[in-house]
Amino acid sequence: MRIGILGAGGMADALGTQWARAGHALMVSGRDPGRAAATAATLTAAAPHGLPATAGTFEEAAAFGDVVVVAVLEEAADQVVRAAGPALRGKPLIDVTNAVGPGAYDVTRSVAERIAALTGGHVVKAFNLCHVDVWRMTPPVFDGRPLAVPLCGDDDHALGLARTLVTDLGCTPVHGGGLDRAKLLEATAAFMIGLWISGADAQAVLPPLPHSGPHPDEP
Repeated sequence: MRIGILGAGGMADALGTQWARAGHALMVSGRDPGRAAATAATLTAAAPHGLPATAGTFEEAAAFGDVVVVAVLEEAADQVVRAAGPALRGKPLIDVTNAVGPGAYDVTRSVAERIAALTGGHVVKAFNLCHVDVWRMTPPVFDGRPLAVPLCGDDDHALGLARTLVTDLGCTPVHGGGLDRAKLLEATAAFMIGLWISGADAQAVLPPLPHSGPHPDEP
């Protein structure tokens, strides 16, 4: 798969390294060409068969990818996807961003919905619940359970590509509903990040599945 990444920071490096190891072709992009080139060199070094990653502009990365990952700061997302241009229209996009800081989270509309409206792309919200270092784990497994990654989106093709990229990390994709539910996924991140920052064990907030009440598919 060809993956264009809008961004050349920690998430681009962590996720891109894992996808390079899985054999995907990558192009990273950023405002700083030197940083984008350095990230591309890191991804190339991680590729098992020497498949080179490249660096380019936002527009070039958007055109390159079969799927495009938005991995920039949330406050820069609008400007970056506009810079990526019309190549994003109708394309599968994966939004990994979070609005952080006091008052940054908008309860009325998700970042993912905003990106979809700006680009005309098929957006999937994913990879936004964990610290960047979790995505560097090979694989992310806790107490014997692979990390579950919720996906929110409306387009079957885009969701299928996202599931592949989740599986390539050794994680388990979980259907989280349509793109309209991305605001709930972003709200979950905002709440949980606040707990983690305070030193609370946020994972302990929810009980295991057998203790979560009856389920519609149970007899």
